[in-house]
Amino acid sequence: MNNIRSIYTRELKSFFTSPMGYIFLVIFAVINGYFFTNTFFLFNQSDMRALFGIVPLVFLFFVPAVTMGLIAKEKNAGTMEVISTLPLRDTEFVIGKYLAGLTLILVGLGFTLVHLLTLASVGTNIDFGAAICGYLGLVLMGAFYASIGIFSSAITENQVVSFIIGIAIVITFFLMDKLLIFVTPSMAGIIQYISVEFHFSNISRGVVDTRNLIYFGSMIWLFLTLTVRVLEMRKWR
Repeated sequence: MNNIRSIYTRELKSFFTSPMGYIFLVIFAVINGYFFTNTFFLFNQSDMRALFGIVPLVFLFFVPAVTMGLIAKEKNAGTMEVISTLPLRDTEFVIGKYLAGLTLILVGLGFTLVHLLTLASVGTNIDFGAAICGYLGLVLMGAFYASIGIFSSAITENQVVSFIIGIAIVITFFLMDKLLIFVTPSMAGIIQYISVEFHFSNISRGVVDTRNLIYFGSMIWLFLTLTVRVLEMRKWR
């Protein structure tokens, strides 16, 4: 646990001792704010559904950008060799890095609470139960994408390549349910279950099914496990 805390603290400090962490957060807040205010003022939509439709699209690029350097920068700087000599397990290293990236994502998501407070201040009748479920879905989606991002960062030492790979995998999962018209009925159920948008839409509507929670939990575990295996492979080279 101490090793995880040390890695987590070190990585989190690196985000906020350089401009990159602030740049990510500002861009995330500005993009979400711009599109949300458009629906609020131009289309007279005063509910949180607009935001819950915008954030998943922004996540497609924001999360891979946040996570692209978690491990790739260590490889590029040559510090992975030093880290491998420390009494630190690969699992602890990956979890510490992952939690730091996830924290930055959650901080960015926290900025969107301003929109919820804005709607409440203008007298909008907000369904807080649905809003809480929507945010739960966004947290799970962000956690899932972060696991994909750290896996992408582990398989290359180039952060740009990691960013591109992360986006490609994330978009693939996001578009799965859009491919249902092209598959046979026997495969439709499997493709739909793999789709992250299918599970997020269920949760954001207020339907918190254990199948959705199991999906996100298992996918996060899968990509974190793959990341650990990728790091373990370097010992055999």
